Amino acid sequence: MTELELVQKALDMRQYAYAPYSHFRVGAALESVDGRVFTGCNVENAAYGSSICAERTALVKAVSEGAVRFRRIAVAGDSEDYCWPCGACRQMLREFGTELEVLAVNRDGAYRRFTLEELLPHSFGPETLS
Repeated sequence: MTELELVQKALDMRQYAYAPYSHFRVGAALESVDGRVFTGCNVENAAYGSSICAERTALVKAVSEGAVRFRRIAVAGDSEDYCWPCGACRQMLREFGTELEVLAVNRDGAYRRFTLEELLPHSFGPETLS
């Protein structure tokens, strides 16, 4: 899958977002190393802490289907600015390595590319517990 195709999947997923409180729709598309793509959207909740971000939705879907090695994730929001994963999402993604490419996408489909290591330097991961 090309980067642009992955970005488009993330943009398309925004339509499924349940965001009655923030009104900020986010879509994500996570590509595993075997080429499968897992999508997600944000799902808000009246008890705000129970909400889940698009990135974590895609990640949980992937893991529940046996994928634990990932190539890249595209995260698309509704604003002019790029949609960056929040701290909780960065940490959840970090569980599976630091080489993941993160494509932060704005509402027009423009994006910037970083590795998770660049977005979350000096991180805590499974090897820290060894």
